[in-house]
Amino acid sequence: MSAFDHVIGTQGELRALYREPSALVKAKAIAQLDEPTTRFVGRSTFVLVATTSATDGTADVSPRGGPPGFVKVVDSHRLVIPDLNGNNRLDTLANIIDSPQVGLLFLIPGNGETVRVNGRAVVTTDDAILDLFTDEFRRPTTAIGVEVEEVFLHCAKSIRRAGLWAPETWQHDAASAGEILVSALGPDVGFSSADIDRGLEASYVADLEADRPEA
Repeated sequence: MSAFDHVIGTQGELRALYREPSALVKAKAIAQLDEPTTRFVGRSTFVLVATTSATDGTADVSPRGGPPGFVKVVDSHRLVIPDLNGNNRLDTLANIIDSPQVGLLFLIPGNGETVRVNGRAVVTTDDAILDLFTDEFRRPTTAIGVEVEEVFLHCAKSIRRAGLWAPETWQHDAASAGEILVSALGPDVGFSSADIDRGLEASYVADLEADRPEA
């Protein structure tokens, strides 16, 4: 039983509401990274990683960021993402171990277009892979290796609608991280939202410093 009314229940009902995709849209997906998409990934500073739990089917999306080139393209069929300092919930890594299909969305600040990569992932401790990241970071504990199955460009309409890269559209009065956490944890948390915001900022500084290469 859905919490919503007028729910579409079949593929036919869905397709009847929309025009057919153009020939270009149908043909744009390729099965490997070519030179332009390799170059795009190499300039990207931010990727969203979508995974699914094999145990209960729940979906998860995790942001990963770093300097341009922090995601390494090994060859046209493989790329790797370092697992850097985070909150240690390990949602993404745990999901990959149980259900390896992943979806990646690569962004470049100021660029409306994005590149989507779908494939099968593993969590690896291969020395040759982890050593790829030591110029930018302290050697990561693990990396996500992705065997590429599908690559395609995603158009800029959603980015432009959002004004994502336009500073004049940015919202500076949104709830802070501290306010969100206090609401989730309840009135007995024992900290104010301002306390949590200060603590988070200190942890960001410490964790980002810990990611730097060893001297």
